[in-house]
Amino acid sequence: MVDDPFLPPAAAQPVAPAPRRDRTAGRAAARGTVRGALRGLLATGAITPAQHDAWRFQYHQALDTRRDLRGARRLALDAVIATVEELAARDRLTATRAPATFLTLRRNREWWSEGRLLRAGERVRFAGSQLIWEHYSGQGLQIQWLGTFGRANALFSTREHDEELGALLEEAIPLATRRAGGIAWESLFAFGDGRAPWVSGLSQGTALQALSRAGIRLGRGHYLGTARSALGIFTRRAPEGVWSGTTARAHYLQYSWAGDLRIYNGFVQALNGLYDFAKLANDDSARALFLRGEAQLRRELQRMDTGGWSRYSNERDSTLHYHQLLRDFLRGLCERLGEGRLPADPAPYCSLAQRFTDDLRRAPVADLRSRSATAGRAKAVIFTIDKPATVTMTVARGGEVVERVTRDVRAGRARLIWDEPRRAGTYTVTLTATDPAGNRTTGRGPIRVRR
Repeated sequence: MVDDPFLPPAAAQPVAPAPRRDRTAGRAAARGTVRGALRGLLATGAITPAQHDAWRFQYHQALDTRRDLRGARRLALDAVIATVEELAARDRLTATRAPATFLTLRRNREWWSEGRLLRAGERVRFAGSQLIWEHYSGQGLQIQWLGTFGRANALFSTREHDEELGALLEEAIPLATRRAGGIAWESLFAFGDGRAPWVSGLSQGTALQALSRAGIRLGRGHYLGTARSALGIFTRRAPEGVWSGTTARAHYLQYSWAGDLRIYNGFVQALNGLYDFAKLANDDSARALFLRGEAQLRRELQRMDTGGWSRYSNERDSTLHYHQLLRDFLRGLCERLGEGRLPADPAPYCSLAQRFTDDLRRAPVADLRSRSATAGRAKAVIFTIDKPATVTMTVARGGEVVERVTRDVRAGRARLIWDEPRRAGTYTVTLTATDPAGNRTTGRGPIRVRR
């Protein structure tokens, strides 16, 4: 592990629980298939004898090391071995996927036999390498492509680390896999409901950005060619690619396996990456992909705004980190479209970015909707709130507190349970809400309890 000031912090992607699977059954089916897959690739000339021998040796080394490990270390390496075997069993261990697959196996064998235990979500870098790795609970160490290309952008922004920037991209490019008519930097682990291998519009868009910037700065035209090959996943429907939508409009998915999940910060950043490549490479295909995505984003703007905060996705509100991240990506899109290079209006994005900035300073608005209850029956106290918040409901009568409940709630219509009001009469309900930025508000209202 090395000390790296450009190491991006964890939390750029949420750590989703990995699905449970029967690794024993999977390994029984795959036993020997890794060796068979490598022999098959060698026989067709897809890999060289040196590659065959090196990868076969790494696989056997990992099996030997696993036998010597115990506890969390063994479980982590076991998960990575299981993924390699699963890829082989599904005929997904291809010649272009093998370099990243066996590098992941080698790095996990090295780390778990010699390195310290890691927290879930912790990121590390190996000496002599520029790649960012993240520990995913139950999945071992995995290449964190968003972190890796995010680090490339951080190196680019300093103007003092061009040698490291070039070294990072030269290391990353050979680890791309042939996919969707082009190349893609795949994630080789189970995540949420997704199985390896899957791709991300967010990570790939950030790769386009890093490659095109560095290609111009460093005078390496092949980086632009690599980025052009990386457009493929934006042209193909999920799960092979990340396109979800119509022929005229496209939402570019953060996770290729999650066709119904709309993660807004990932979508906006994918568009920023497409824009940067289109501009720097003067690429018509990237421009068309950007405009198709921007047409869809305009239709989704209202959905990502609660009225007082942002939504992380179509399923939940943003944390403070993701609220600020979405705001920053929208600011970037506002600035890009303000250049006037493409026929798209920047105003909606500029306006929403400013509103999200204002949300960081404005207290929540909570409105009590319930007005009555029945003695002896639990009461769901209904209220509306324009932000996600931690809400404490205090019920009092004549200065005596009879109920106090605290819960995190989403923006919109929410409820807290008053456990069996005991006596008839008029009670005062106080709602104290604190939003993710620490803004606090208090509101009161009466509820009349009937017999």
